[in-house]
Amino acid sequence: MKEKITVIPKPVSVKYTEDVYQSEGLSVISGDKSFAGEIEIANNQLRCALEKFGFKGPLCEPGNIFCLKKGDDEASEAYSIVISKEKITIEAASSKGIYHGLQTLRQLVLSEFNNGVLVLPCAEIQDYPCFSWRGLMLDCSRYFYTVPFIKELIDTLSLHHINRFHWHLTDDQGWRLPVAEYPLLTEIGSLRKDSRMRWKPPQGGFYSEDEIRDVVDYAAKRHIETIPEVDLPGHASAILASYPELGCTGGPYQVEERFGIFEDVLCAGNDRILDLATKIFDALVKLFPSKWVHIGGDEVRYNRWEACPKCQKRLAELGLKKPGELQSWITSLLVKMLSERGRTAIGWDEILEDSDKFKLPKETIVMSWRGETGGVRASALGHQVIMTPNSCGCYLDYKHINTAEEPGQSYEPGASVYKAYSMQPVTPEMKSGSEQLILGGQGNLWAELIYAGKFAQYMIFPRICAIAEAVWTPKENKDFEDFSSRLKAHRSRLDTLGIYQYRGPLK
Repeated sequence: MKEKITVIPKPVSVKYTEDVYQSEGLSVISGDKSFAGEIEIANNQLRCALEKFGFKGPLCEPGNIFCLKKGDDEASEAYSIVISKEKITIEAASSKGIYHGLQTLRQLVLSEFNNGVLVLPCAEIQDYPCFSWRGLMLDCSRYFYTVPFIKELIDTLSLHHINRFHWHLTDDQGWRLPVAEYPLLTEIGSLRKDSRMRWKPPQGGFYSEDEIRDVVDYAAKRHIETIPEVDLPGHASAILASYPELGCTGGPYQVEERFGIFEDVLCAGNDRILDLATKIFDALVKLFPSKWVHIGGDEVRYNRWEACPKCQKRLAELGLKKPGELQSWITSLLVKMLSERGRTAIGWDEILEDSDKFKLPKETIVMSWRGETGGVRASALGHQVIMTPNSCGCYLDYKHINTAEEPGQSYEPGASVYKAYSMQPVTPEMKSGSEQLILGGQGNLWAELIYAGKFAQYMIFPRICAIAEAVWTPKENKDFEDFSSRLKAHRSRLDTLGIYQYRGPLK
């Protein structure tokens, strides 16, 4: 019998028979008309893969690879693949399921197509995800990644059944979102000096509305939902450099070339920051069909609010005792504004703090990044949760292993492939019954030190492969040694796709 199937993430069930499927070349995929879009993308993906193998011939006709509709659960991501001696059949109730099945097939072709011949073990694969949220965040504020790079990344993420692209569009170091009523955000806020290349003009840029729609559509066709993030009220240097009257001191401000956490944030006593948020959210709703919008809310410093007369007046008017409570007031307003636009807010776990008076609205989703504590607390309070703890291998800007030779930020206890694989969205500390509130997890690539696309690929892969399996495969099916063995074959697939990847120790 042919060697076993080595795809990532590991399917729920694989049952083998003794026969082998073998074909000269590769046939065009055909099937149910309701899956026409998914089939077209998969055929194009396979053509590109075969070209990279050096196989110049067209896909063969007639096909012996079929996509069939089975069932009517359009929300399901489940699929099955039956590989017999004569044909390959992919079945699913939904276009999402068919696409996942086609990506599993693409993995098999990428590793098992040799010298113009595809050879696969006959088997029946049954598969479905453990968690609904399986994501990657890309920080495009600290480094302005191009649209072609983002598309290549999205296509490769979809190979691993990743279904959420969290697009971090604003921060201290750059504003990337066009907002017609606030043109200076992109005219001024998108550019900064680069301390490493002071002889060059300011670096950066922003995405046009057409480019954003292009990325969103490209991802959607691969069943990846794009979730925008606009960080408020902190990490606001790019906003303040553009509109200094929105800060507590009036400036001067600059789009930061340094990295870190800065004292200057939006002035909580200035009603104009809410006008700004209104127009930002209107722009987001127009460009992003996703029901989710990430509002940031992390690492807000309160020193300016303590010294600002406007903020102190606001504090008194609201009957609050400490500046930190102003953030919960702002957060409650932002959540309400999004709700009025048919959107659900997501925020980093700091939005749980100082919320005794202005409680975090129940519909708000908490993204737990400072370890697992935020997720445990949020789920106990009844909030839905996305786990992305920096202590569990989810921060992909950290070194793969903590040596001087490896790029990235140093961090203990580390961010190895093993750590990423071991991430558990549902932790033992969570209350019984709260597991239904855990949507899933994701990896985050912050770009302070990641200043090129190939560099980003090196930091992302193969850790995102490990995270993909951590949030797709049932816990009882996970085994790191088995994953490590499958990763050997999977590396060749990434090589064929031209994806740069880390190859050092996994632990």
